[in-house]
Amino acid sequence: MPNDNEQAPAGSGNLPLLEQSKHAEQVLLTDLELNIERIHRFLGGGADIVCRTLTHRSFDNQCYALLYIDGIVDGAAISMMLLGLLDDANRQVAGQGANDLYRHLTERSIAVGKIRPVTTVEEAGYAMLEGGSIIVVEGSLRAILIDTTGGESRAVEEPSSQTVVRGPKEGFTENLRTNTALVRKIIKSPNLRMDYKIVGRETRTNIAVVYLQGTAQADVVKEVHRRIDAIEIDGVLESGYIEEFIQDKAFTPFPLIQNTERPDTACASILEGQVVIMVSGTPFVLIAPVTFVKFFQSSEDYYQRYDIATFLRLIRFTSFFISMLLPSLYIAITTFHQEMLPTSLLISLAAQREGVPFPALVEAFLMEITFEILREAGVRMPRIIGPAISIVGALVLGQAAVQAGLVSAAMVIVVSFTAIASFVIPAVNMGIAARLIRFLLMLLGGTFGLFGIMSGLMMVLAHLCGLRSFGRPYLLPISPFIPSNLKDVIIRVPWWAMRNRPRGIASPHNTTRVGGGQMPDPDQEGA
Repeated sequence: MPNDNEQAPAGSGNLPLLEQSKHAEQVLLTDLELNIERIHRFLGGGADIVCRTLTHRSFDNQCYALLYIDGIVDGAAISMMLLGLLDDANRQVAGQGANDLYRHLTERSIAVGKIRPVTTVEEAGYAMLEGGSIIVVEGSLRAILIDTTGGESRAVEEPSSQTVVRGPKEGFTENLRTNTALVRKIIKSPNLRMDYKIVGRETRTNIAVVYLQGTAQADVVKEVHRRIDAIEIDGVLESGYIEEFIQDKAFTPFPLIQNTERPDTACASILEGQVVIMVSGTPFVLIAPVTFVKFFQSSEDYYQRYDIATFLRLIRFTSFFISMLLPSLYIAITTFHQEMLPTSLLISLAAQREGVPFPALVEAFLMEITFEILREAGVRMPRIIGPAISIVGALVLGQAAVQAGLVSAAMVIVVSFTAIASFVIPAVNMGIAARLIRFLLMLLGGTFGLFGIMSGLMMVLAHLCGLRSFGRPYLLPISPFIPSNLKDVIIRVPWWAMRNRPRGIASPHNTTRVGGGQMPDPDQEGA
């Protein structure tokens, strides 16, 4: 029984065949005490394994036992169930023998929504590890698995990594059942599909593959299942584990799978034909296939007016290129192409650099590495003092470095503006890609000037053209060029003008949005 109350098919990361065969032979027996002992032994014992034995008066004082692991079950459900079992044990009902008791418990006594039989020690043990409770009946070869998954979990809160001014404030949590419920609450369609899997030999992490049947391409869904089933790993602790196993290309700085902790973003992707992969234990879900431009779009773009959203997207794309190119352009121009600068600016920069002992390339590398250290320190420090240290450290070190003559004031301005521009990009992993490429372009600009920078950009562009996300071109709809998809790339047209879902992502049999093309007509309404 998966952690979030659905029986999932096991992936390839399960027990070896020989060990599976050994456990398959551990079927439940008719001896109650022996079954309890074998379940305890399978789970390795421990004080958190609770066993409560009861006797029913009306079935020849037949015994049965309730077993569960304390801390990962719903305490209120266990208490109510125990009260019901104790009350039922003292009632006078017709019946005798183990089979009658088993049938009585499943049909009349257990007031829980979901129960099913189990026949092996392994099945009972794994169900308990995922929050289920087991009732073992003396004389019966079957036990009763009861859905009591619970325990402590974080409440639904506002996402911390993807904040918006206008829009829903709910965010995914670490509980898979809560996350699927948040999606169900938004997409109330019978076509919504949730396929459950188990990955990880030791952790047996539950995964849900969520998509809209008829809208998502069938071959993409099939490929997602194939790649997840092929994963062989001891444990999955976060969706990043899954992302590294299923992405199309391993050696690239660009993210090939999108992640989000916003339910509205995940649901919008599902409605456009993409597949969402949810992993138990993390609030970050994966979205595939994805294109390059998706990482510059925010969910808030669709809650603001289209003209405002377009302006913000232009700022994001501009900030991306600034984050990649500004330091390298400064290095190249001040080192090789001084004739491109106005005379007054050139004299000012030369005066600032008069006492600096390092060339522009070394100066830029020192400042960039210093800022990266400050950024990482601000993230890893305790939340209360982390921002203060990063801000004060940047101010003090920058001012002290300029006064000591180690760097020029212009270089401090360039590095600071570059860092601010990198924070504008909505997707953190795309911002990291820009930071990595920045160092390569700085080296090329300091070595070959603008020719080196252009050569580096051509290499990056060629690399982008060769990338795929689940077989779909990464630069869609720019390469290959699809004019109908350009309505939601850099410019976001009004909702009533977006008649079609993106070609190449959504199923070709369901490309038209319901209600698309309904331009508002106030005059007609007044008439």
